Amino acid sequence: MALVYIALGANLDEPLQQLNSAAQALAKLAEADSLTVSPFYRSVPMGDIPQPEYLNGVASFHTSLSPLELLDALQAIELNQGRQRLLRWGPRTLDLDMLLYDDLCLNSERLTLPHYGMKQRSFVLVPLFDIAPELTLPCKTRLNQLISRAMRDELQRHQE
Repeated sequence: MALVYIALGANLDEPLQQLNSAAQALAKLAEADSLTVSPFYRSVPMGDIPQPEYLNGVASFHTSLSPLELLDALQAIELNQGRQRLLRWGPRTLDLDMLLYDDLCLNSERLTLPHYGMKQRSFVLVPLFDIAPELTLPCKTRLNQLISRAMRDELQRHQE
């Protein structure tokens, strides 16, 4: 069993519903009772494309899927929820990014692990810290060393 961390993001077509539906779909990939989902946070979109703010979170679970099998499953969930890949950093119904797969380091055409941008993204680090405050990344950096007050201030915790 591998312990995986998945970033969730949405800013189109009822983002909260999109993330909750994605969490239900992730539960089907997870070993029984292993799914944990962080609180969701509102964040400003990356890049220069005008679009609505995002709702982001992180999920963790144990899975028997290989990294590429999991990537295929994540992309199938995105497609089932209406994801269209039109613009890099553009608006989307759902974005699921594999952040970590155990301590695996991988750099292939289809998948880079750990996720290449996770150390700079508050909308990844803060919710990840919510569910794994003691986490140490494969590079031996402790998660809590990466999170600044400015990163926390960039986000607004979603209130249901």
